[in-house]
Amino acid sequence: MDLAVIAIAFGAIFLVELPDKTFIAALVLSTRYPPRAVWVGVGVAFLIQTLIAVSVGKVVTYLPHGIVQGVAGVIFLAGAFLLFREAPKADAAEAATEEEFAAMAGDTKTGWAAVIASFLVLFAAEWGDLSQLLTISLVGKYHEPVSVFIGAWAALLVVSGLAIVAGRVLLRHVRLSLIHYIGAAVCLLLALITAAELIWN
Repeated sequence: MDLAVIAIAFGAIFLVELPDKTFIAALVLSTRYPPRAVWVGVGVAFLIQTLIAVSVGKVVTYLPHGIVQGVAGVIFLAGAFLLFREAPKADAAEAATEEEFAAMAGDTKTGWAAVIASFLVLFAAEWGDLSQLLTISLVGKYHEPVSVFIGAWAALLVVSGLAIVAGRVLLRHVRLSLIHYIGAAVCLLLALITAAELIWN
C-alpha cells in the first residue's frame, strides 16, 4: 500500500463526487429511508463499482506504459473539461437532480427494503461516471490497485455520509459550482503531471 496514492485517490474522487449526483442521490434517499440503511446500501453499491473500476484499471496496466500514461492523461483532461463545462449550471441543475432521484426512490421504506432500494438507485445511476474513469486512470498511472481502491471507496463513503448527515447545510453554504471548479483544477493538475512524466521519461 502507498499512503500517497491513497491520499491522491481520495482527494481526486472526493472533489469530483462532492458536486456530483452521488451527493444529491444520498441526500434525497436519506429523506425517504433511514439514514443508516441508505449509507449501507450506497456503500455496497460503491464497493462493487469501485472493485470493477480497479479491476479494469489493473487490466489496463498490462498495456505498454506510454499508452497507459497517455490514456490516463486524456481522461484527466476530459474530466477537467467536463467539470469546467458543467460548473456554471451546477447550482441550477441541483433541483432537477433532486426531483429525478426522488422519483426513483419511490415510497418510504425501512430495514432491508431501504438498504436494497438505496443500493439499486445508486448502482443504476453511477455507471460510467467520471469517478469510475478516474479510478481506472489512477490505477493505470500508479500501478497501485489496492491503494487506489482504498482511497476511492473511502472518498465515496465520505461524500455519501456527508450528504446523509449534513447535506442541506452544506448546500446552503457551499456552491456546487465552486466545487466543480476545484475538482476541474485537480483533474487538470493530474493531466499536466502525467504529460510531464511522459515527456521526461
